[in-house]
Amino acid sequence: MTDAFVAPAALAVKTNARPMLAAAVIVIHVVLLGWSGWRHSPTVDETAHLPAGLRIWATGACDLYTVNPPLVRLLAALPVHWARPQVDWRRCIIDPAFRSEFLVGQDFVAANQSRCFWYITLARWACLPFSVLGAVVAYHWAGQLYGAKSGLMALALWCFSPAILGNAALITTDAPAAACGLAAAFFFWRWLQKPGWASAILAGIALGLAELCKFTWLMLFILWPLLWGLKLWSARRERRGLAEAAELAMILGLAVYVINAGYGFESSFRKLGDFTFVSSVMNGVPDLSVTFPDNRFRKSPLANLPVPFPANYLTGIDAKTKDFERGAPSYLAGRWRTAGCWYYYLYAIVVKEPIGTFMLAGLAVVASLRRVALNRGHRCESVLFAPALGVLALVSSQTGMNNHSRYILPCLPFAYVWVSQTAEFLDLRSNRVYSTFLTMSLAFFVVSSLVVFPHSLSYFNEWAGGPENGHAHLLNSNIDWGQDLLYLKSWCNEHPEALPLGLACYGSVNPLIAGIYCTPPPTAPTAEQRARASLDSHAGPVPGWFAISVNALRGEQFLIFEGDARATFHRGSYTWFLRFQPVARAGYSIDIYHITLDEANRARREMRLPELPAAQEPHAAHGASRSQRKSVVHPMPVGDLRNFALVIR
Repeated sequence: MTDAFVAPAALAVKTNARPMLAAAVIVIHVVLLGWSGWRHSPTVDETAHLPAGLRIWATGACDLYTVNPPLVRLLAALPVHWARPQVDWRRCIIDPAFRSEFLVGQDFVAANQSRCFWYITLARWACLPFSVLGAVVAYHWAGQLYGAKSGLMALALWCFSPAILGNAALITTDAPAAACGLAAAFFFWRWLQKPGWASAILAGIALGLAELCKFTWLMLFILWPLLWGLKLWSARRERRGLAEAAELAMILGLAVYVINAGYGFESSFRKLGDFTFVSSVMNGVPDLSVTFPDNRFRKSPLANLPVPFPANYLTGIDAKTKDFERGAPSYLAGRWRTAGCWYYYLYAIVVKEPIGTFMLAGLAVVASLRRVALNRGHRCESVLFAPALGVLALVSSQTGMNNHSRYILPCLPFAYVWVSQTAEFLDLRSNRVYSTFLTMSLAFFVVSSLVVFPHSLSYFNEWAGGPENGHAHLLNSNIDWGQDLLYLKSWCNEHPEALPLGLACYGSVNPLIAGIYCTPPPTAPTAEQRARASLDSHAGPVPGWFAISVNALRGEQFLIFEGDARATFHRGSYTWFLRFQPVARAGYSIDIYHITLDEANRARREMRLPELPAAQEPHAAHGASRSQRKSVVHPMPVGDLRNFALVIR
């Protein structure tokens, strides 16, 4: 709490002390990320990202996990590659119609057992420079736009943002894409302010690195020329037009070169007609219910056109497009939908971003109007607004699949830089009311975030009821991505009376690997079971200790572990736990219940199930025998993996 109230006041420190303060904030940020990366278990996507990165170092091929460019996993896997883990490539299926990275990820976890926790930690720490880059760019850009105090404010917003703290501690691509996208926009803005070949080279390299993080930034190839044209038109500077056009062409061309270099020039400039595509957009097959590889350009005049990108870059875009075309059920505000909706990400911002952000945004509007009244101009703020609005519009238009608010993470740093202009109100003499409101807003932002840390991935603001109530609004990577398995293990160590445990845990790591001995809890009775004259006493509520993932609690489809193997998929089987109040939590993604016989019978009466006899034994982990505790966890069958990839993508 004290640190939060010191932060706004620290913005007014002497000029020569500001770089030292900025460095201190960045060090704190890195320590927080390092701790979070060490403390949390692997998330679903991370177990696929890491072996995909290891494949690049082992074979030079970028043909695994192609739906994301390779830069992040390449750097993440480097220290793990040096550690020489066990990797099994036998089930690595290079097929545009099948995403085998999750299959390989299961083999990686099964081969390395508990060592996979350390390997994931190493990979996470290797990605920390991405977040440092984002912090440094936010600090410098805000400082150059609005002044030194604004630079410190933008830095604080980046370093203490729950969205950044939650995602930058992982080896997924969202936070690195936000950092590199911000850097690309900053260097492009500098080039617009003062054109020249040196600044153009920096802008081109930064743009290429952003493209190597996430396909979302492909829009910049269209956005940058539009913004340059707008600037040229507004400035009426025709004499420099041709020179700047040449520099802009060099920016875009250099970015394409960096993309090819990032893929090791893997099959670059292959003819368009030689590809095989799986998305309807690219293969021309209108039936989205089937995957029929084809190429709509094969018999067109474009067939012989060389594609200036690596082959896996284009096939990755195609595979990602197929994911969005196929769609998936979406959960929003307690309701399941067959597809998403256009306002999903706007809703996610409202419930996932600290209230202090909205307070600062309101003050930023006042600051903008004040600057216009003083005729200070807009200072090329279009380079701030355009990428953020472009990302929001792009992902909101893909209503076939809405499951992850992290897709709009690249918007946030631009918003943080913009709201940092409010630091001009720190002059207590002339703007006492504004300054007080600013101090309260920034303090509210920092405190609200740090109170939840290190569970920042599960952060929900006070309007949403906090992370305890987050699953009433959003699911999946917004709150429960398999990250709290080690916290559950710590809780089990402190509560041996709860073992054996009934566990329905969302994730890609078998709890046995973490030393948690469990079996699936009883599921809700099916319609067929209800039709029977007598119901199985183990169907529905029974007494015992249970740990239920909030994804399972709200009816998300997931693969459940049973002993040393995988059981079948479940959706909606454990919603009956909503009738009970948890007695504890592992992080904010796993609710822990202790159900007595009386409580179980109360719920069974409400569900119109026969009551249990007084001699009913508490639920026991029948699958957690001594032999299973020592067994090796087997990987997931290929058939299950096909469905699993559809659930978590």
